[in-house]
Amino acid sequence: MKTAPSSANAPDERGEWLFACAPDNDLLRVAAASTGRSFPRHDRADEAVAAARPGSAVLALADGYPRRPTSVAPETYARAAAKGVRLYVEFPAQLPGLTVGAVRRATEETVVVTADGLDPRLRPMQLLAVHDCHHVEVEAPAPLLVVAKVAGFDTAVFGLAGTTPRPILFEHGASGVLVATTKLSQFVTARYGPPGALQALWAFIFRWLQPEAEPPALAWVPTVRPTYSREALLPPDAARRAIRRGLDWHTTARMLLSADGAREYAALRASGRVDPANPVGPAPDGRWAAGNGRFGVLEGVNSRVAFDGTQPIRWNLRCDSNGESALAFALRWQLDGDDASRTVAGNLLDWVYGASGMFQTDPAKANFGLVHWAPDNGQALYQDNDVKVILGAIGTAAVLGTDRWDDAVVRNILANFRTTGRHGFRGWRLEAPELLAAGWEKYWRAETILCQPHYEAWMWAAYLWLYGQTGYRPLLERTRRGVRTMMEAYPDRWRWTNGLQQERGRMLLALAWLVRVEDRPEYRVWLERLADDLERAQDASGAIREELGELAQGDFRPCRSNEEYGTNEAPLIQENGDPVADLLYTCNFTLLGLIEAAAATGGARFARMADRLAAFLVRIQVRSEAHPELDGGWFRAFDFRAWDYFGSNGDAGWGAWAIEVGWTQGWIPTGLALRELRTSLWNLTRGRTVARNFDAIRREMLPDHVVNSAPGP
Repeated sequence: MKTAPSSANAPDERGEWLFACAPDNDLLRVAAASTGRSFPRHDRADEAVAAARPGSAVLALADGYPRRPTSVAPETYARAAAKGVRLYVEFPAQLPGLTVGAVRRATEETVVVTADGLDPRLRPMQLLAVHDCHHVEVEAPAPLLVVAKVAGFDTAVFGLAGTTPRPILFEHGASGVLVATTKLSQFVTARYGPPGALQALWAFIFRWLQPEAEPPALAWVPTVRPTYSREALLPPDAARRAIRRGLDWHTTARMLLSADGAREYAALRASGRVDPANPVGPAPDGRWAAGNGRFGVLEGVNSRVAFDGTQPIRWNLRCDSNGESALAFALRWQLDGDDASRTVAGNLLDWVYGASGMFQTDPAKANFGLVHWAPDNGQALYQDNDVKVILGAIGTAAVLGTDRWDDAVVRNILANFRTTGRHGFRGWRLEAPELLAAGWEKYWRAETILCQPHYEAWMWAAYLWLYGQTGYRPLLERTRRGVRTMMEAYPDRWRWTNGLQQERGRMLLALAWLVRVEDRPEYRVWLERLADDLERAQDASGAIREELGELAQGDFRPCRSNEEYGTNEAPLIQENGDPVADLLYTCNFTLLGLIEAAAATGGARFARMADRLAAFLVRIQVRSEAHPELDGGWFRAFDFRAWDYFGSNGDAGWGAWAIEVGWTQGWIPTGLALRELRTSLWNLTRGRTVARNFDAIRREMLPDHVVNSAPGP
């Protein structure tokens, strides 16, 4: 980086910076509020340069962004140079001696620091989240910042190898002009981050413009931020507030579809305006009536942040998201008597098991009792999806005091059980056409083994729950066999999905409920072993740090090159030690596991870990007045060192700023509510009525001659 020359005509020791921008520009407002100074402002760059004293500086900011680049006439550049006025110009339409090309929009690219010495808080290859980065094309020999598709958590770990970097910030020769090819001054509205890095960047820009003056120390309140700081004392009712806000978010964001929303859902898919494989579309119209569960609940918020700070929506109606959301709404009703939540809970389950058509009801077919992934996706049959419907249903039925889903739940559990192999494993997923062609008995006799709790553990918990309700021994025997194989493989032979930590968290529930039905010392030892490893990764804030296992055992590993970024599902971290908590795959499910382990064993350590994790989740819930459609949500990624929403955004579907309706927005309020009610899901559902018709359903779905003819292990 060039050293900025000293100005012999510096106006005073505080410096003079003139702004050419609209009155509501983020930078102007933050600089004035942070310093208590009134900075001169003009509508156009030529007016600001004309008014500027020699040796001062002008910031020509991009009012027309992202559609209209900033026009600064050649004579304005010449007049500034003649007066010794330094210029910062962003998103320029023209530059002296350079060809400015078309506007490009970054999709998978990230802004990267490429120069040393900008500021002690900025380092080469550091990543900045400049969301929805529209930028003009221009050649620059030594840019200070570039935009490029790179892998890494907060650092481009492979440098710029294999990328085509484009300049974002550069010095324009010796002309006294600093150029940003995008609008950096929109850092509040567009939610750029991390905040500390943005503060450092603006300190550099102000110093470059006025080398002898102290730059304004910028401070601002992010428009989307955690509800509480790390050190804040939580109010006694903080958890109950978080539950209410977490459930109210579904209504405010119009995730619960009304009749209007259901029509839009159908229209989007019929018109091709969303890709069925990645159905990301515009947010629901806030003028629509709020839904009450009759038409289901959408999948959630996509991770991409737009230039205005908004985010698109995932227009999916998933079985799991709907089933697990029902339980959260039911528990909210039990806590505070909100009748609307009671209605939503019942309607969601009625929709999943009825009107949606996802629940398969033909006894003659091998998929009888299974639930399709979505109303328009009958290919993939994940037990990991079905079990979230099942757990949601058993809890909701208990809270509402109804038996209307009992038979459906029994069929749903047994449909998965009869497609679970002789070693107790069902595998990654089943494909509907193959199941229908081969019949379920093939899978009942299969030799499947998959040591991956993400897929197996919670369905084992469902089998154990049904065994506890009915005493049907094969449910216990196959599950016990699978659990033993799983724990004998821990940790080196475990496969992991997006990280090893989530596998530990998911296994807690199965082990806790195994203790419930057959309390043996070795089961408690297994639980304690998982707790040892989880507690080692629990930060003082309560966050559970993500962790990768052996890379050869991972399904969705960190990117191994820049070219891989954004092409598959991926972790939020690049390497172990990155200070990130994952609220989509780990913390959300681990909270329930710790609650159930504490209740099953009486173990104080499990309760202590759950308390700390719950407090962390309450603290980091989204607070936003500017974006009510996000207020009350929980993003997937949280950097507990920086205390900000940040992580590698390379996941192809559910990146750092995603909000998943069921997995995250359902289980976090559910866990918090169970703690407030001083109960567990097992205790809540104790003594249900599902055994009433169990024998008849079981004989229909799993006849004795098949069960008795299955070979032993």
